[in-house]
Amino acid sequence: MSYAKAISRKTRLAVTAGLLLSAVMGSATTGVSAADRIAFVVPSATVYPGQIVSDTALLEKQFFISAPAASQYVLSQDQATGKVARKTLLPGKPILVSALGEPSLVKRGVPAPLVFTSGTLVITAMGTPLESGAAGDFIKIRNIDSGIIVSGTVLADGRIQVGMQ
Repeated sequence: MSYAKAISRKTRLAVTAGLLLSAVMGSATTGVSAADRIAFVVPSATVYPGQIVSDTALLEKQFFISAPAASQYVLSQDQATGKVARKTLLPGKPILVSALGEPSLVKRGVPAPLVFTSGTLVITAMGTPLESGAAGDFIKIRNIDSGIIVSGTVLADGRIQVGMQ
């Protein structure tokens, strides 16, 4: 009786192992066939955080990846050219969209013009940004004349719009 139990247990283990192996092989095959060959933009040399990405430093390289996952990566040179690296970008490796950012128009600690506009009234002053910011970023600035800290939006020309927005 114990011999019969041992055989049935070994048989069950063998069948279970076979099913598991076929499931793994089937999913591996399915995973490969579900992936598409997509061209990604990759750096030709290492790009360090804070450096601006130039179009001459980019190449195209083919990778196998599912189409939905590809949207997380830079697919065209236009998406990367002129952007600032937030992380180290390694040569030949795909670039995550989140690893790039807009270049800062105002730098922390470098005086920048502040602008307050209300109707036809325009008041300007100088302020020291307490953080760097790109166009559209909402940052804090210390007014040089009064020392008061205000918040404002960085404009495309490098000025900071404060007050009623």
